[in-house]
This record gives sequence, structure tokens and C-alpha cells, in this order.
Amino acid sequence: MGTRIRIMGGMTREAYDRLAAKIRDVSLLSSASALLGWDQETMMPEKGGDWRAEQLALLARKVHEDFTSDEVGELLAACEEDRELVSDPLSVPAVVLRELRRDFDLERKLPADLVAESASHRSRAQQVWARARKESDFELFRPMLVRSLELAREEARCLGIPEGGEEPWDALADRYEPGMRAAELARLFEPLRSELVELVDRHRGRRKDRLTGRRMPVPAQETLCRRVSEAFGFDFDAGRLDRSTHPFTSGSHPLDVRITTRYREEDVMDALGSTTHEVGHGLYEQGLPPEHAGLPFCRASSTGIHESQSRLWENQVGRSLPFWRWCAPLLTELGGKDFADLSPEELFESTNRAEPSLIRVDADETTYHLHIQIRFELELAMFRGDLDPADLPSAWNERYAADLGVEVPDDARGCLQDIHWSLGAFGYFPTYSLGNLYAACFWKALRGELPDVDEDCARGDFGGILEWLRSRIHRHGARYRPAELCEEVCGTPLDPEVFLDYLRDKHEA
Repeated sequence: MGTRIRIMGGMTREAYDRLAAKIRDVSLLSSASALLGWDQETMMPEKGGDWRAEQLALLARKVHEDFTSDEVGELLAACEEDRELVSDPLSVPAVVLRELRRDFDLERKLPADLVAESASHRSRAQQVWARARKESDFELFRPMLVRSLELAREEARCLGIPEGGEEPWDALADRYEPGMRAAELARLFEPLRSELVELVDRHRGRRKDRLTGRRMPVPAQETLCRRVSEAFGFDFDAGRLDRSTHPFTSGSHPLDVRITTRYREEDVMDALGSTTHEVGHGLYEQGLPPEHAGLPFCRASSTGIHESQSRLWENQVGRSLPFWRWCAPLLTELGGKDFADLSPEELFESTNRAEPSLIRVDADETTYHLHIQIRFELELAMFRGDLDPADLPSAWNERYAADLGVEVPDDARGCLQDIHWSLGAFGYFPTYSLGNLYAACFWKALRGELPDVDEDCARGDFGGILEWLRSRIHRHGARYRPAELCEEVCGTPLDPEVFLDYLRDKHEA
């Protein structure tokens, strides 16, 4: 992007140009912070943690102060007064101004000291969480969780309850998914939970797992994950695949996207499932319009929409029978005789069982939402003060026994399995379930327009899927809010029944 932007039939908008340049500078600082966070999870030596926390705190303060400056506020107000500039609400300038106004008004409510302290605490809490998870010791992490909750509550207090909300938690959830409210999620999730429990009861034990326990050396898994990522369309000249304790996607630009995964020799699907999930995020990031990088047009519609992309590639594509028709020979090539006897049909069955389990990221599509609902409800209870963080492990274990019928053997496979609370990401978990619902709707629309998609996938040709997602979702960036995007792509509002129909069809296959 140049220093000046030509818009509206060649007319130059000086205030908009100055605002865009200012926001781009802020985005450069923010993206540098994102890369420091990526490095902390992948490359940073353990003893560098305290210094990294100070670096991130300083950058967070600087980004916040520059973005919420009086200059930005004055330029934003001047641009909003230009009726010609915002006459088309879906134009790039109008979307940029809409998103900047939302962000600016929210950030102005947060004190710089709170922003800096939260960034520093997240960095330290992340490191303590990693050690606690490794040692399966919740008590090691508990003080960090307590402070994370305190900081999150203070942030929510500063932001205030959003329009249509009923409680402070809504202020945090709204930042991930505009319009998401606890009360509405509860109304959506409870009937969904009932339907899924019935599906699990009906199909549990029908399919056998012939995959877990077969060993593949980590170097072979690395090759497998890279080749699948390349086949899906991930551009390694504009991205990386590395290791981390908890897989994630980060980066600084559509041409610099970082994804991570993890490996266990005895469970190749841990790596492959995590990788296909993160590749979905990475493809979305690489598909955002780079000509608008640094401006809020060049970002996802919402976290739930972002999760729809990762869940679609992980599940609708990466667990499908056509995918396994292509990938089974690759698995044999890299895994050798331990995998040679597995047919595509057996691999499909192994990766599509309806079986309650301990670990969210390993969960099948049918039980996955139950993992999210447990986290959502426990998080709300802690945030409201109804659950003491000291009692989280026992509450977690009780819910897993009651809702999923599984016994939690230790903290690592219990309440320490997710990184989110160490990052202060309160309000994030429900976006995974929303992502599943959006993914099912998008997949239905895609299949209606690409009738040969199964045959393409069986040949290892995933280009049609990527091109469809690029044209319908990725290139639009933040143009549409989530509900609007669903209507634009699917022609209908978000409908949980589409997700349930998709699961019913898969289990009856």
C-alpha cells in the first residue's frame, strides 16, 4: 500500500490517507508483537521469558497509545463526516472506518497500564502453563489463572456490558465474535447438546479404531504434514510449519503466516488433525487481500468464521472418505508396513468414530461440542465468581464424568490441556462451536456449486475447494459481519440443523 490511497473515482481523501498511514504504522508494531509471541512458543530459550514479557508489555502499551491517540480520533471523525466516502457501506473505505470506529471506541476505554500489564502477564502465564502442563500440576498454574481472571474482569469492567448483553463476560466475547452473548449461546447450545448426546448414544461403538497406536517416526510425520499442507494449498514461500506445545496460527501479513503442530509417534492423527486444522487458519490468512494489509479490512470477519475455515479443512475435507482415498497410499509410503494394511474405508472409520474422549483437539466431530460446552460453562462460573479457580480441576473432572462418561487421570489431560486461559482468552471457546456450525453451512453451499468435489479430493486435487473459499470468504476480509457473510455465502441464516444433518449423513455412510 502506498502512502496515499486513490478512491471514489480518483478523488484524493487527505484525511483518509493520513489515517490509513497512521493505522498501518500501528499494525506494523502489532505484527512485530505477534512474531515475538510466535517465537516464544517455538524458538525462544526458556530463560528468555522475563525479558520477552517486558518486550511484549512495551509493544502493547505503544500500540495502544498510538492507536487511541487524539490524532487518530480526529482523523476518524473527519472521515466519517465525508458522506461520499462512506456512501457504499461495503466499500473498502467504509468497512475500514466501521471497524476502526468499533476498535477505537473499545480501546479508548482501556487504560494503557492495564493493557501493558495484561500483555506482560499473558507472556509469563503462558510459560508457567507450559511447565504446569508438562508436569501435570495445576497448583503451579493456579496463581496465574487467578490473576488472569482478575485482569479479564477489570478489562470487562472498563469496556462495559455491550448492547444486547446481560453480563460483563459478554464484553470479552464480543471482541472475538461481534454480537455473541452468553445468554444467546446458552439458548443455542443446550438443544444442540441434547441432539449430539442422542447421536453419540446411537452410534457409539459402531466403528473401530484401527489407526491409533501404530507408530510413525516424527520425521516421517513431518513429511506427511507438509505434503498434505501443500496439497491443500498452503504456500510455504509465504508461511512456515513448526512445533509448539499447543498448535496455533500466527504471523504478520498474508505473505508471512506461521502455523504450528505437535507430534506423537504412537498417534499420527494428533499431528495430522492439528496440522489440517491450522492449515485451514493459515489458508484464510494467506487469502486475505494483501493490498489492504495493515488496515482492518485485511482481517477475518470474526473468530468464529476463522474457526469455520480450520474446522472445514480438518473435518469436512481431512476426515472424509475421498481424502483418505488420496492419503492412504501416502500414509503407507511414509509409515511403511505398520500402515500398509489400512484401507481408505478403515481410515475413514477410524477417524470418524463417535466416541467420548479426554482431549478436545482429538475429539470427533460429534462429541467436540460437548468439550466446548464444558469449557464455556466452567469459564462463566469462574468469571462470575461462582467457581473458585482452586476447585477447577475437580469441577472439570466431574463434568467430564457426567457429560462424556470419561475419567480424567491427571491435570495435563484435564483442565491444563488448553492454552487459552493462560492467554487471557476469556470468551474464545464458544467460537469453536460456532465455527463448526458455519463450516457445515459453507460446506453445504460449496457442494451445491462443486458437484465433483469428492472425485477431485480422491485425486488429491483440493484447488477447487480453496478457490471457492477464496472467492466467497477470504477475499472479503472484514467486509461482512459473521451473520451477513453466512447469508451472502449460503443464502440463509446460520442453521444448526445443517450441522446435525451433516453428522447424521456421515454416521450413516
